Amino acid sequence: MEYNKFIDHTLLSPSATSKDIDKLIEEAKKYNFKSICIAPSWIKYAKEKLAKTDILICTVVGFPLGYNATSVKVYETKIAIAHGADEIDMVINIGRFKEREYEYVLNEIKEIKKECGNKNLKVIVETALLTNDEIAKITEIVLQSGADFIKTSTGFSYRGASFDDIKIMKKIAKDKLLIKASGGIKTASDAIKMIELGANRLGTSKSVLIIEELKK
Repeated sequence: MEYNKFIDHTLLSPSATSKDIDKLIEEAKKYNFKSICIAPSWIKYAKEKLAKTDILICTVVGFPLGYNATSVKVYETKIAIAHGADEIDMVINIGRFKEREYEYVLNEIKEIKKECGNKNLKVIVETALLTNDEIAKITEIVLQSGADFIKTSTGFSYRGASFDDIKIMKKIAKDKLLIKASGGIKTASDAIKMIELGANRLGTSKSVLIIEELKK
């Protein structure tokens, strides 16, 4: 199995410099990862350096807290795609979801997906802040929205993806919605287990360590 092609090689640190982005890109080229996941301000920079590769550029919208106005998230998406992003990872409005304003959450995802067109939209639901029942409910909403993936975490909350998160999502998503596990995936055994449970993509900053471990 080509485990490298499950990986979104991620660097979303607010202090990341061009030197850090260069390192990320070189690693992505060396290991032929599916994508790099970077902050929106670095998209144009990375696009030039990845021009002759098939490595995608993934970026984030409404990140990491998700409570921006919908119009702001839509505009962020528009700019990111104009700058060359291939995939968008958006954060839902978690407070509105907890208020059971399901139409608001659904409509927001739909509007952002409309802006994405044929580019992948991954919906970050921040499972650390949700109950198991809420994880099940948000999976149903994302399934209805037309988004391409549901994604567990930003990596900025108190925990990232858990095996239970993936199990709950997969039970509802089946093969109709893809799953991205992200946050706290640090070892080859974590990565393999997430994939076995149903994750189609992994967001991690430990990509190189994981692939090197898998080689052994």
